[in-house]
Amino acid sequence: MAKLVVEVLEASDLMPKDGNGSASPFVEVEVQDQRRRTSTKSKDLNPCWDEKLVFDIKNPRDFHGEAVEVFVYSDKNKHGHHKSFLGKVRISGSSVPVSEQEAVVQRYPLDKRGLFSHVKGDIALKIYAVDAGVDGFHHIDPLEEVSERVDVVGNRHHNHRYETTEGIIPPGDFDGSRIDDEYLYQESYERNKKKKKEKNVRRFYSLGTGGGGPPRPPVGKPFFEESRFDFAQAAPVSSTTTVMQMQFPEQKSEYRVVETKPPLAARMGYWGRDKTASTYDMVEQMNYLFVRVVKARDLPVKDITGSLDPYVVVKIGNYTGVTSYLEKNQDPVWDSVFAFSKEKLQSSLIEVIVKDKDVSMDDFVGRYVFDVSEVPVRVPPDSPLAPQWFRLEHRNGEILKRGEIMLAVWMGTQADEAFPEAWHSDAHGLSQQSLASTRSKVYFSPNMYYLRAHIISAQDLVASDPGRQPDTFVNVRLGGQGRATRGAPTKSTNPEWNEELIFIASEPFDEYIIFSVEDKVGGGKVEVIGRVIIPTREISQRLEIGKLPDAQWFALHKPAMAEELDMRREKFASRILLRLCIDAGYHVLDESTHFSSDLQPSSKILRKPSIGILEIGILSARNLLAAKAKEGKLTDAFCVAKYGNKWVRTRTLLDTLHPRWNEQYTWEVYDPCTVITIAVFDDCHVNNKDDPKKDQKLGKIRIRISTLEIDRVYTHSYPLLVLTPSGLKKNGELHLALRFTCTAWANMLTQYGRPLLPKMHYVQPIAIRHIDWLRLNAMVLVASKLSRAEPPLRSEVVEYLLDVDYQVWSLRRSKANFHRIMMLLSAISQIFKWMDGICHWKNPVTTVLVHVLFMILICYPELILPTIFLYLFVIGLWNFRFRSRLPPHMDARLSQAEDANPDELDEEYDTFPTTRDTDTVRRRYDRLRSIAGRVQTVVADLAMQGERVLSLLSWRDPRATSIFIVFALIWAVFLYVTPFQVVVLIFGLYYLRHPQFRTKLPPIPVNYFKRLTTRADSLL
Repeated sequence: MAKLVVEVLEASDLMPKDGNGSASPFVEVEVQDQRRRTSTKSKDLNPCWDEKLVFDIKNPRDFHGEAVEVFVYSDKNKHGHHKSFLGKVRISGSSVPVSEQEAVVQRYPLDKRGLFSHVKGDIALKIYAVDAGVDGFHHIDPLEEVSERVDVVGNRHHNHRYETTEGIIPPGDFDGSRIDDEYLYQESYERNKKKKKEKNVRRFYSLGTGGGGPPRPPVGKPFFEESRFDFAQAAPVSSTTTVMQMQFPEQKSEYRVVETKPPLAARMGYWGRDKTASTYDMVEQMNYLFVRVVKARDLPVKDITGSLDPYVVVKIGNYTGVTSYLEKNQDPVWDSVFAFSKEKLQSSLIEVIVKDKDVSMDDFVGRYVFDVSEVPVRVPPDSPLAPQWFRLEHRNGEILKRGEIMLAVWMGTQADEAFPEAWHSDAHGLSQQSLASTRSKVYFSPNMYYLRAHIISAQDLVASDPGRQPDTFVNVRLGGQGRATRGAPTKSTNPEWNEELIFIASEPFDEYIIFSVEDKVGGGKVEVIGRVIIPTREISQRLEIGKLPDAQWFALHKPAMAEELDMRREKFASRILLRLCIDAGYHVLDESTHFSSDLQPSSKILRKPSIGILEIGILSARNLLAAKAKEGKLTDAFCVAKYGNKWVRTRTLLDTLHPRWNEQYTWEVYDPCTVITIAVFDDCHVNNKDDPKKDQKLGKIRIRISTLEIDRVYTHSYPLLVLTPSGLKKNGELHLALRFTCTAWANMLTQYGRPLLPKMHYVQPIAIRHIDWLRLNAMVLVASKLSRAEPPLRSEVVEYLLDVDYQVWSLRRSKANFHRIMMLLSAISQIFKWMDGICHWKNPVTTVLVHVLFMILICYPELILPTIFLYLFVIGLWNFRFRSRLPPHMDARLSQAEDANPDELDEEYDTFPTTRDTDTVRRRYDRLRSIAGRVQTVVADLAMQGERVLSLLSWRDPRATSIFIVFALIWAVFLYVTPFQVVVLIFGLYYLRHPQFRTKLPPIPVNYFKRLTTRADSLL
């Protein structure tokens, strides 16, 4: 018999229930009618139990459909007979791990029992299933386990001494200082330290990537405010609500968006905000000490040879920044900026030391020392601080006779213009070359156009064999794009193709388009008859619905060595007729139109003015995957955001699972129905930019601008989900702040009435067979341009944000789309169920009211349309109560990713063409045939219904057609002599008749319709 183990670890911030501001909590767990409870912790709102409760599981196969219910009570008389409710948690059996190794500690917010319950706080649980023999469990000391893991990376540099390869941190071992990677407070540390002395209880928090919740926040000042995940509505949703509002399946709590309340200036209002941070108010202010080393002059010589190779060392405590050295230069110019995090400063003195590079040991030239307390504060938008000359000193403080250095030292924030290009103290182990690849940058996609090439015909072609008519086609190449026309209908020296090809061209139009007329000589071989090379900058542009340019004749030149000779003698008279133009009225699609971020035409002349501004603060990430655990490191994380043609890349934060970027970016918004995409990656090229390894994707999110309220600041923590061949993985959480500001209300509202794409897409649409090919080439072009920047945005990053594999076949995605359709149809079915309940008098009061409304509409038909629109208005107001307070995010349940079949995922991530073995391909083919058979059956049913309608008057069944035309004649006479209102009244009352007058047999019209003939019996 299988066992279920529930480890009740602790709870925090519980509701006081004893009237004295405290409570005596205990926990009851109920599983399959079995109930166990923990001990009672007297007068403790933050109790710690560390107890195991073991349950018998009778039928493990059916357990996924059941639930584990956890109740927290306050004991009033220390015996459990009189207890007060403190909260509950309901956990689905499908989410329980099958082994202790897979289980992680998760924190669950306590939920209410009813409408008037007063509940707060959360509880930490660890739940897993095991086989029989649980009594023999050996206790694993979590602190010893952590210490073993710390030894793996214990020799790393000092500013990561609190991190482990698995991200597990014992709270009792903190030294009270504020660690850069966590929001910890001295008050929390003192409380944990005192509690550990009172009770010899070992506790730990899992910060790993296995879907665990966030670490326990301090009671006094919580940074993350957990939202209720498995809560019920304050009142049960009625059946009418389900009709008016589509219900979506809920996903696991670990995959949901969590609302947060970070201390941002944009959230604090006028009185609470920092007045100096008003222009950079979507991120937390991070203070830095900036040291700018500009240049030096008249430096003394230290070598016997009389040369000097100077460089500068900036030292604050254990942090050391070094400039590059300049050979044989007594008046060097460095112009380097160093940024030291203020909260990590370990010394009150700043030493700027000039040294001479030497083979054996570098020589000391001079130094200058600053006191940190005397450093001025610079607040943007102040102009940059002017550097000053300082005389160098000996180590003993004596001023040198020669040598000066120009420096500027100031206190600033990440809003400082020197911040992006500065050397940062958290990257002190990198060289100057590697440091450049970690900086934050802004990129722009190339401005792309569709180039239309219409190949019409050719004249006077000369084949290599004069006695044979050439079988020709035209091969066209533009950069890395290549396409070919079909073969000419007839073999001739004057062939005609009359075929149009479309390519992607980009500014500054520095490429050439090459047309090659080729001859199929047999045996799979082709020979080039002639070639013409045309610069793209010489091709005319067409705006919107302008007239196409006239076709032009271009002389064909022979390839290879004879080309120059033939051009000079002008004896080669073959030519080709082409119509070329660059269409500037289209939008070049480089991402799917379902979640596109840019819908503007290529020509800047045709673009509309912006309607608003989108501001995003990339705050931090938590619980990231330890991507470099095998190398004894953690993760070098950076973020990339894409909206429109603007890409942004944050700086890379080295060797941390909890990076804090606090970088703010702004985009102009031209269309509210667009989507911004943000992704997190692990940088695999920090130490070697030529490393063939690809940057590892940690997850991405999409946010549609139209779902954001105007001028509202959204601060949420989004789960980073990645679907791999082994299943769905949560790689951490990304913390963002968003705000959409509208600058043109009228333009924004009129956008909803305009076409989604520019006018040319509808007036002269591009053939569907070209769309996917052009989109793929546009992606390749964008990736190649951005990969040549410094630091580069590599192709795997660009392809991940542009969803290059969105069109690839996926059974999982097909299931998701099918469920989307079923959810839409479920809303319609709810309406029919409601009408069926009315017809069967399940609720007599409602049925009588519907009868009254029906009679009023029959008597006053002019009220029908106003009533419908009034009803829609009321539905809209009613649904306003249930609107989503969270921005949209990646939905694992909707994507059918939580319980995806491993074989289906392996098929989804297989290459094209496939590389799997024959048996696997055969099995997948058989599965695809079974699915296609079901689709074929549905299509056949739809075809039969349509054929039955057509057979009413086709005389295919003479008796059925005779019955129908006689019936039609009788109804024509009846409707002619009877008022229409009376006819509707009769049919309405018949439809709403009482169940006593109903039968379970189908009505006569349905029987008649099903007996009509179809063409199914004519199929082979």
